[in-house]
Amino acid sequence: MDNLLTVNIGGLVLQNPVMTASGTFGFGREFETLVDLNRLGAVIVKGLSRNPSPGNPPPRIVETPCGLLNAIGLENIGIDAFIKEKLPFLEQFNSAVIVNVYGQTAESYAEVAARCESEVGIAALEINISCPNVKAGGLSFGVDPRAAAEVVSAVREKTGKPLIAKLSPNVTDIACIARAVVSAGATAVSLINTITGMAVDIRTRRPRLGNITGGLSGPAIKPVALRMVWQVANAVQVPVIGIGGITTWEDALEFMIAGASAVQVGTANFTNPGVTMEVVDGIRGFLEKEGIGHVSELVGSLRIS
Repeated sequence: MDNLLTVNIGGLVLQNPVMTASGTFGFGREFETLVDLNRLGAVIVKGLSRNPSPGNPPPRIVETPCGLLNAIGLENIGIDAFIKEKLPFLEQFNSAVIVNVYGQTAESYAEVAARCESEVGIAALEINISCPNVKAGGLSFGVDPRAAAEVVSAVREKTGKPLIAKLSPNVTDIACIARAVVSAGATAVSLINTITGMAVDIRTRRPRLGNITGGLSGPAIKPVALRMVWQVANAVQVPVIGIGGITTWEDALEFMIAGASAVQVGTANFTNPGVTMEVVDGIRGFLEKEGIGHVSELVGSLRIS
């Protein structure tokens, strides 16, 4: 463990505050020759459901100015295949393994959590509450505090592992959602997930995504993500993990100063596969240069006046 960079995220001790965001790093093996997997704080794997899912029809990715629209639709191999085929590879590294979980009902989230509970190689769960609630006509769990709390509560009943609730930015009051999931048993929150957007082909006059709309990520959303992290960090008493447009170590430090205890790097992995190592080294170099004794001293150090 690096005494300068260790962080505690709701009972999960990580060697540094840099994680890979779900859906941008596969299951780790895809980056094995590009990144030292022993040096990450955590690898958050691609979102997993109880059963395999084919995802949305193509086209599923569109580049935008300073960002990326995706409508993958949470295509995945299912939790059982992950445990059998992917987890053994990840368990050989020092980085913690966090499973991103999703479902269409609170019960389906809980089923995945129950399957993960006995796996010692899974350090924590991240609950993606941006998914459509089929019992509520497709409305996202993450936009309603009661529905969000219902999911987290159902998962908490099935696991004693650290539980991170991943919050949707597509709400008017994200602090309200954060308080609801913490009350229901989340030991940390991560934010933000992607912002809903779309793109149009002017020649065919058709949507450029097969799903019509998709999730916007990348540098374009960083100011929104930073603002929401600051709001949530001032609203709850659990660790906050910042996500959204982080491409440099300076970006990561902005999130930490705003109140994040750790960060996730996502879309930047596609354009610069070694970015996570640059962020880890950059944070350490900044602490040493500034004479800061531990990374936690930066968390929430924003000076308002």
